[in-house]
Amino acid sequence: MKCERCNQRPATVHLTQVINNQKTEMNVCEYCARELQQEAWGFAPQFDLHHLLGGLMGYDYSPSIKTGMSQTCPKCGISQSRFVKVGLLGCTECYEAFEGQIIPLVRRIHGTGQHTGKVPKRTGGRARINKEIKMLKEKLQEAVNREEFEKAAEIRDQIKSLEKKLQ
Repeated sequence: MKCERCNQRPATVHLTQVINNQKTEMNVCEYCARELQQEAWGFAPQFDLHHLLGGLMGYDYSPSIKTGMSQTCPKCGISQSRFVKVGLLGCTECYEAFEGQIIPLVRRIHGTGQHTGKVPKRTGGRARINKEIKMLKEKLQEAVNREEFEKAAEIRDQIKSLEKKLQ
């Protein structure tokens, strides 16, 4: 069987790609396989992190659609369209200038818009307990607001138990 790409050398490599449940197969020679590997297999458009981030922010990369991206940072002057294209902010004030676009993006990726950080299990016992107490206090307040007093009492007892561990 000859290479499906160059039709000159024998096909020794079989490539298979599945995207959206559509299977594409190709039999190529070693030379063409190397070229395709450098071109990200040549089957689909190149994966681009910046396009992914822009897509998560709801922007279309079609050349004809450039609306809704006129906001700029007052300090460094980077435009919203530049941020979407490059995927990098220009300065610390960009976070405030583009907050309306960045916070929903972070929530989509991380599930929350607030950075909580991580604490190593070995050394972070107290920090982990404090964090759990804080979370339980928020749940307690929600239970009280919903007038679920039995559940609130259980949460209160959990908080007291954790506070004893801290002492």
